[in-house]
Amino acid sequence: MPSTLPGTPARSGLLWGFLGVLAFSFTVPLTRIAVAGLDPLFIGAGRAVVAAVLAALALVITRQPLPRGRQWLRLAVIAGGVVAGFPLLTSFALVSVPASHGAVVIALLPATTAIVAVIRGREHPPPAFWVLAGVGAVAAVVFASIQGGGFGGLHLADLLLFGAVVAAAVGYAEGGMLSRELGSWQTVSWALVLASPVMAVLTAVSAAVRPPSATPVEWAAFAYLAAVSMFLGFFAWYRGLAIGPIAQVSQVQLVQPVLSIMWAALLLGEPVTLSTLLGGAAVILCAGIAVRVRLRAPTA
Repeated sequence: MPSTLPGTPARSGLLWGFLGVLAFSFTVPLTRIAVAGLDPLFIGAGRAVVAAVLAALALVITRQPLPRGRQWLRLAVIAGGVVAGFPLLTSFALVSVPASHGAVVIALLPATTAIVAVIRGREHPPPAFWVLAGVGAVAAVVFASIQGGGFGGLHLADLLLFGAVVAAAVGYAEGGMLSRELGSWQTVSWALVLASPVMAVLTAVSAAVRPPSATPVEWAAFAYLAAVSMFLGFFAWYRGLAIGPIAQVSQVQLVQPVLSIMWAALLLGEPVTLSTLLGGAAVILCAGIAVRVRLRAPTA
C-alpha cells in the first residue's frame, strides 16, 4: 500500500491533519466545561448519539454504499477507540483533573499512534524509536504522579487518561488505513452509526439516573463536542491520515496539547504552571523525535 494517496501532494495531508487537530484541541477544555453541569456518561455517550444522527443523514443523502465483509470488523475497532473509548474515558477523567493536566497526558497520543501503526503494519523500526517512545511515556507518568502529590500519587483520572490515549491511537491508526478504502468522512460516519445503539442505551441510562440540566455555556460546549470533536473534526483528520503517510501526518498532533493548554488558560482561567510546561515539553519532544526516527527507518 502506498504511503500517500496517488496523485495527492503530501503537504495537503498535513494541512488536513492540522485542521483536524485544531478542531480537536478544544475537546479537553470544553469537556472540562461540560462536566461542570452534565453527567460524564451523558457527555461521553450523548455526543456520539448526536454525531451518529448527523453521520446517518450524510450517508443517506449522499447514498454511500455499505461497507463489506471485514470492513465492519475494522469499523468496530475504530468505534471502540474513538467513538466510545476516548470520549467516555476523558469525560470521566476531566471531572477531577484540570484541562491542562489532561492535555499533557494526551500529548502521548502521537507516539502511541505511531506505535500502533508500526504494529499494525508489521514494521521493524530501530531500537531508538522504542526507547524514545518509552521515555515519553515515563515523562507523562512522572508528570501525572507529581501533579497527583508525588510518586505513587497516580489517581484513577490519570489511568483513565492513559486508557483514552491507547483507545484513540488504535482508532486513529485503523481509521487512517480504512479511510483509503471507504473515504475519510465515510469511515467515521459508519463507525458512529455502528456504535449508535450502544451509545444510545448509555445516554438513556444516564438521563434516567441524572436528568441533564446545564447552563447555556455548558450546553454549547456539549454541542461542540458532538458536532465538531465527534464528527466534523474527523472529516479533516481522517482525510489527512488517508493522504498520509500516517506517521508523518500524526506528527501534527504534537501541537494539540500546546493549543489545548492555551485554550484552557483562556477559557477556564487555568494557570500555566512550570510543571505543566516542563511536562508538556518533555512528552512532546520525545513523541516528536520518536515519530521522526520511525519515518527515517526502513520497514519490513
